[in-house]
Amino acid sequence: MTGFVEPVVLTGQRWVTLEPLTPDHEPEIATACADGDLGSLWFTSAPSPQTAGDWIRLRLSVQHPDTGLTFVARRPGGEVVGSSSYLNVDPPNRRLEIGNTWFAASARRSGVNTEAKLLMLGHAFDELNCVAVEFRTHFMNRASRAAIERLGAKLDGVLRSQQLLPDGSRRDTVVYSILDVEWPAVRNNLAFQLDRPRGPGPLRRV
Repeated sequence: MTGFVEPVVLTGQRWVTLEPLTPDHEPEIATACADGDLGSLWFTSAPSPQTAGDWIRLRLSVQHPDTGLTFVARRPGGEVVGSSSYLNVDPPNRRLEIGNTWFAASARRSGVNTEAKLLMLGHAFDELNCVAVEFRTHFMNRASRAAIERLGAKLDGVLRSQQLLPDGSRRDTVVYSILDVEWPAVRNNLAFQLDRPRGPGPLRRV
């Protein structure tokens, strides 16, 4: 089977390797998402230890080379510390979204998220020849919005009442994007961030 986003392993130079999600990752996902209690945040789609299996089945149900691909993030030491996905893939227009990203609390300020984004953006622009990569997040998720902006993504706009959530609330979705012509500058910025000293700080999600 061939398509736009074929399963691939993306290996960073220091912090993380991204590998395609499989059902066998369930125990590691359950352990990773317990670190920081990510599933308790109402404005994210991160799993909890109790819902890890359901979350994996949902991600795999929408995974196809022409629709999307979910990665798990593995540190060089071997432990899984999070996940990120290619979503809303649009092969004719060479566009996709990076989203459904979450990382364990122990990965904060470690370079894991930055290198994961560098790998996924690099694959999208340099290998898939995308013309644009989108990022979307809940309007209330200010940490995520700040993290996206630090990547160098530009604000496209806000889709108001874009999604009805299970709790009955409505999600206003903030949309950002990076264009292929902007990628060289964004790549340089991410590489610069990875070279900077790191210390403790708040957990951020994109």
